[in-house]
Amino acid sequence: MGFKSDSQDDVLAEINVVPLVDIILVVLIIFMVTAPMIMNSSLNVNLPKAGAGDATAPSKLNILIASDGRLSLDGKIVDEMQIRQVAEEEVKKNPEVQAIISADREVHHGRVVSILDTVKLAGVKKFAISIDKR
Repeated sequence: MGFKSDSQDDVLAEINVVPLVDIILVVLIIFMVTAPMIMNSSLNVNLPKAGAGDATAPSKLNILIASDGRLSLDGKIVDEMQIRQVAEEEVKKNPEVQAIISADREVHHGRVVSILDTVKLAGVKKFAISIDKR
């Protein structure tokens, strides 16, 4: 009887990457489909242009005023009362909190002043107005 030195018990050293690629492609398709839905929930703002402006530090009070007057606080649609409540909470946590206001160039000056007043009544002492640099 002759014995074979090659036996069927050898370990396969190959990794099948086809299932991994299939899963990655499915995840990529899911991201591609859901990304536009996430982006549509934000408001579009056409900021005014200015030549002079400094960089601002990130803030927990990012207020956005759209051209139609809608308000957004950190990406969520809100009203002035909600802005005031959140601002009061943030002032309690950090008295030096800064509010950053981004208003569309079509927004009336009175609307911006109204939001500034709401934030100041909540106790915020520092605020900044966002612009696009020329």
